[in-house]
Amino acid sequence: MVTIVRSIISSVFEGAIKRFSGSGRKGEQFNSREYFQHYGFTSSPHAGAEGIVCVQGNIIHLLATDDRRYRIALEEGEVALYTDEGDKIHFKRGNIIHVSTSGTVQIDAAAALEITSKAISINGDLQINGNIIQTGNFEQVGSPDQTGITTTGNITDALGNLTEHVHPRT
Repeated sequence: MVTIVRSIISSVFEGAIKRFSGSGRKGEQFNSREYFQHYGFTSSPHAGAEGIVCVQGNIIHLLATDDRRYRIALEEGEVALYTDEGDKIHFKRGNIIHVSTSGTVQIDAAAALEITSKAISINGDLQINGNIIQTGNFEQVGSPDQTGITTTGNITDALGNLTEHVHPRT
């Protein structure tokens, strides 16, 4: 006979086989039992999080966890990954994916990072360590402040000047 029990997690142990300890019904303890997770997803819940445990004799497995202390509100059909620190990836209605953190977003791509979009907006400073290869037009709005610019092609100003283009010295 299989019994489904609500558990309060006291600890999670990382390893080749993830394990948890916690409590179930009154007087029931689960010590170093297997913690199943969905393929491609892993988490390490805080002590005090809730879990659903499948009990069949001495075979005990944690099947799912939740922690209402950190849960975020979603609209019908939405999906999110979130942490206790407020970081989240929120798949919202209207085909919007919202990534939010008070820290840093890191992307490590060994070969290339490709972004295809009708428009890209960056609000904040942009620092590039490496070369910029541009195909297409470049328009700058505001005062230029560059040093060390070289080109293998022609530079033409807004008036069509190629060789007579002069930068005023200050």
